Amino acid sequence: MSRNVAIRVYVVITFALGLNYILWRWSFSLNWTNWWIAVPLVIAETYNFIDVLFFGFTIWRADPKITIHPPRDGISVDVFITTYNEPIDLVIATAKAAKAIRYPHTTWILDDGARKEMRSAAEEIGVGYITRGANWANQPLHAKAGNLNNALMQTSGEFLLILDADQVPYPEILDHTLSYFEDPKVALVQTPQWFGNVTTYDPLGSQAPLFYGPIQQGKNAWNAAFFCGSNAILRRDALMQLGLKRYVVELEIAVREALRSADRILLRTLRTTVADAPEIQEALKSVEVAISNARHDIASGKTIADATYALQQRISDVSKSMVSSHLSLMKEDLAAIGEIHTVTNDEWDVILDVEKTTDLLSSREFSPLGACQAVATLLRSLDVDRPGEAQPLMPLATISVTEDMATSMRLHGMGWKSVYHHEVLAIGLAPEDLSSMLKQRLRWAQGTMQVMLRENPLLQRGLTFAQKIMYFSTMWSYLSGFAAVVYFVAPVVYLCFGILPVKSFSTTYFYHFIPFMVANQLLFLVVSKGISTWRGQQYSLALFPIWLKAVTSAVRNVYFHHPLAFVVTPKRGESGRNEWGLIKHQIAVAIILIFAAGVGILRLSRGLSEPVGTLVNVAWVLWDLGLLSILIPAVRYRGHQSKEKLVK
Repeated sequence: MSRNVAIRVYVVITFALGLNYILWRWSFSLNWTNWWIAVPLVIAETYNFIDVLFFGFTIWRADPKITIHPPRDGISVDVFITTYNEPIDLVIATAKAAKAIRYPHTTWILDDGARKEMRSAAEEIGVGYITRGANWANQPLHAKAGNLNNALMQTSGEFLLILDADQVPYPEILDHTLSYFEDPKVALVQTPQWFGNVTTYDPLGSQAPLFYGPIQQGKNAWNAAFFCGSNAILRRDALMQLGLKRYVVELEIAVREALRSADRILLRTLRTTVADAPEIQEALKSVEVAISNARHDIASGKTIADATYALQQRISDVSKSMVSSHLSLMKEDLAAIGEIHTVTNDEWDVILDVEKTTDLLSSREFSPLGACQAVATLLRSLDVDRPGEAQPLMPLATISVTEDMATSMRLHGMGWKSVYHHEVLAIGLAPEDLSSMLKQRLRWAQGTMQVMLRENPLLQRGLTFAQKIMYFSTMWSYLSGFAAVVYFVAPVVYLCFGILPVKSFSTTYFYHFIPFMVANQLLFLVVSKGISTWRGQQYSLALFPIWLKAVTSAVRNVYFHHPLAFVVTPKRGESGRNEWGLIKHQIAVAIILIFAAGVGILRLSRGLSEPVGTLVNVAWVLWDLGLLSILIPAVRYRGHQSKEKLVK
């Protein structure tokens, strides 16, 4: 039996046993008397079952094979090294390694910190230096995405190798990846991120062998391997096409919003226009019809320019008509202007000029002319130069604090392909203390949740069904913080108060639960093929405050416009810092769990609880504590001192 067949057999078995367990839980085991804990628990279990389904779907076609062919000559490549505030010697070490890449290329340091010392160091080793220009002043910066978008407009290579400041590339990185682009539909080749300053024990869980292995290989089989921000090669044409498409899409969105605002302005003005001015009301209604026609024209495929030009012409005609036929209404507006300054006889002649009068009268908040002019101003504000941005085209996505996932998802939605090349071709630096790691994980989670809320893959046109599931499954995993809270609360409630979320811990319960749990763990063992998944399971639960904060902060940002700062992961730890306060919530949970276990044992000794229920929940507490225990060495960790792994 081949490994792929064996994986599929385990996936089917796990799915069948999991479905049997979840259906039984919902149908027969819920203790509705204690619904307030019973329902959240079964929802949490259902969440995890769906997570297992996503994992099974991901690895169904996973293929670990890679192909290496020498690339053709003459391909132009720009190597981008992104930096903001990282140590200059660290960036230069990466730049020297990038310059030594064998395939002909041009190396650029993209310095978002605009440091003179960095410019001088770049010139000294003979690599290019790019920073933001004056056009970015007082404009949204968009963090790393903005840095890359800025560099895209100042370079011309057919392909881009993107590296973080600490990712030291191997000389053969382009030789082993460029050949994939012989397929003209390939836009992205992603390679693993691997870290040379991590011990075998890996207390911070920095290495991600399951993700940069079976998961990305599985996504690759569904043409859904996504951009991870570094160690990736992208096709410039694909990015520029994406930038143009997003420019058009966002302009259309702005036009539709402007037309909706125009509707609101006219509706308000119609309500405040006096009933004895039927001609004015009729004129405003004709503008409203013109707005409706413009929206219909855009929806049916007419160009924005044509649709809005016709609308602007109608607004201009209506404005002139009202000025010429209702001098009495103009006098009221002119009186208001006269209150501002004394009007001379010569100025009256200028004011009575139809074109200039229309502009002057537009300042009156509720006047019909003001309404028409407000609509016209809205349409004129839709400048093709995008005055609210430093540059019109933003190929790399700027909708989240991480640019990678949204960019690749949009590329896939346009029909482009991606490749995951499972070979370590760059060595980086992982966070060297818990504080740095938490900042990194929070940023990843926040960025992912922003994309989910703004561009949910399940709703995106152009993506295949498999691609939608592949992207959504990654986003889904960051909701685990809510399930973790339930898994902490449920055993405490039983051990301290004897409140059961299930009808009983009978043999029937174990007949349904244990086979599913065992099959689930065996599936991970078969898929991982010797790769330890324990650290990942620990941090999935132990970082529950981070996952909760990521979700809530992303919701505040997307729906209530609360800003999210882009925090660069520190590349060197802060030695001597006391970090116990960073895990105060986990410490509190651990104390409560230990206390609950003690209370449960005491209740059992006094005959106040069932032996089986107590045993199950004490075991549950021990499992939770085992997962949380990784935080003790994580707090004490101060980085791996040996750097020999940084050199191949």
